[in-house]
Order: sequence, then structure tokens, then C-alpha cells
Amino acid sequence: MLTACSSGSEEPATGAAASGDAGYTIGVANFMLSGPYFSGMDKAIAAQAQKKGNVEIISTDANGDAAKLASNVEDLLTKNVDAVIISGGPLESAPAVLNSIKAAGKPVVLVDRKFQTGEYTSWIGPDNEAIGRQNGEYLSTALPDGGKVAIIKGGPADNSIGLARTNGVKSVLSADSKFTLVEAPDFGNWGSDGGLTVMESLLATNKDIKAVFCENDAMCLGAQRAIADAGLADGIIIAGVDGQAEALKAILDGTNYKVTGLNDADIIGAKGLDRAVEILGGAANVEKDTVVPSPMVTKDNAAQFQNPDGSF
Repeated sequence: MLTACSSGSEEPATGAAASGDAGYTIGVANFMLSGPYFSGMDKAIAAQAQKKGNVEIISTDANGDAAKLASNVEDLLTKNVDAVIISGGPLESAPAVLNSIKAAGKPVVLVDRKFQTGEYTSWIGPDNEAIGRQNGEYLSTALPDGGKVAIIKGGPADNSIGLARTNGVKSVLSADSKFTLVEAPDFGNWGSDGGLTVMESLLATNKDIKAVFCENDAMCLGAQRAIADAGLADGIIIAGVDGQAEALKAILDGTNYKVTGLNDADIIGAKGLDRAVEILGGAANVEKDTVVPSPMVTKDNAAQFQNPDGSF
């Protein structure tokens, strides 16, 4: 874990620490909390703050509205928070948000989502294309005779995280003529219900699918239900991303859910909180960008990644 400062640090000069409290107040600006990944990260940040005992968290939810996110950040700055953590979800950029934080002279830590534009203090997240590549390599090995592989995307069309994951899979499977890739025309919107609906549509016209890759586990869990309802669980294997608890259980139970790439909201959320405290403590040489390892998770190693006390 990243090094955190002690409650006796003399570095900060604003906010909670400056007002005589032996600690910090950190604002968490969530673009959306409607998905299990993002709500899990928010809970992980709060849990890590509680462990430290000297960090107060003020969490907000913009409900997927960029203007509301900017408003929430302004409110956090009005409360004189010492730092801001942003969980951007599917939002590609937030210039007004980053400009406000910069003008206030506060550090900002981005978790999971790195915005395409704007200045930030530090980012912690995964290498999404690498996760996609390792899923593609797994499918290539699991299906030596090739076959049709369906791809379910979260959306919207410019979502760089989803695109990186899908491009990673495609970079492996497209190079092998034994595979045919079928990208669902509709988005699963990163949720189980969306994955279910999109998979039902795919199966209506593609009965010969051998595998399905989803850009996150939540959609794959929905797709798994659709596959089971169609009586095709024995013939279609599933590959996802994130390491959601329900996906890990399905993998361990020996279902057709075979692989995921770890992008654990608990880990990234906790590291994000640690990074903010590290910065506020005046640590030297704080990393600008930190790529969190995303190991491939299969039945052979899934047990070691289960966390009964986790939020995701």
C-alpha cells in the first residue's frame, strides 16, 4: 500500500489540518454511483479513511450529470476540503472541474478514469488494453479451434476505458483467422440488466457463439443469465473485467464464467485515498501516474482475490 502521512504532519496549511484538527478533510466527487464498481470504490475510499482515523470524507454523487459534477466540486471547495478525489466513471473529460480545483490550489487525485484533458495531481488505475489482451489470449487458448466471439460494450461510443479493453481483445483474436468477432450494436450500459438484454439480442441471430467478452463483469453476469436461459451454458464461455465478487464466485464455482481481469474497486479506491493523504503530507516524488497491476483471474487463482470484507 502507498505510504500515508501521520496525523502530526506540519505540511498542509489549509482546510481541516490548518483549522486545528489533527487530520484532513477529503472530498470525493463521483460522476455516478449507480453501478456496483463505482459505488464499491466510493465505499472503499471511505473505509480506508476510517482505518486512518484522521481523515474525514465528504462524498457526492452527480448521477451521471457533468454539470452536477462541477457543481458538487464547487460545493466541496466551499467546504474548504484539503484535497479532491474524482471517480469519473464513463466521463471522458471534466475541464471545468479540474480548473476549479486548480484555481483553489488543491490537489486532485483521479481514480480509475484518467481524463483526456486537463491538469491533475495524480492518477491511479489499470492498463485497460493490457487487461483486454490477456482476456484475448485466454480465449485463444481455451478455443483452439476458434469460433465466433461476441463483444458487449458498455458505452458510450467514445468511452476510452471500454475501447481500450475491447481493442486489447481484438488485437489478439483478430490476428487469428479461426476467430470471428461480433460486436453487439447496442450498449450494455455497464450493468447486469443491460448485459442480459444485449446478450439476448445477440443469441437471437448468433446461435453459434462460442464465447462472449464484456467490458466489465456486471454486464457479463447479465449475459450469463441470458445464456443460461437459452440453454447454451455448456457451449459458451464468458470473459469479463474487474473482479466483481459475483464474477469471482461464478469462476470458482466452475460455471461457464471462466476468466476476468482484476480491476478491483476496493484496491484502487484505497490506493486513491492513500495517495491523497500522501500528497497532503508533503511526500517527495509522488508518482504522477500509477498503473495498478491487473492479473488474469481464473479458477486456479480466484480464491486469493476474494475479499469477504470488500465493497465490490
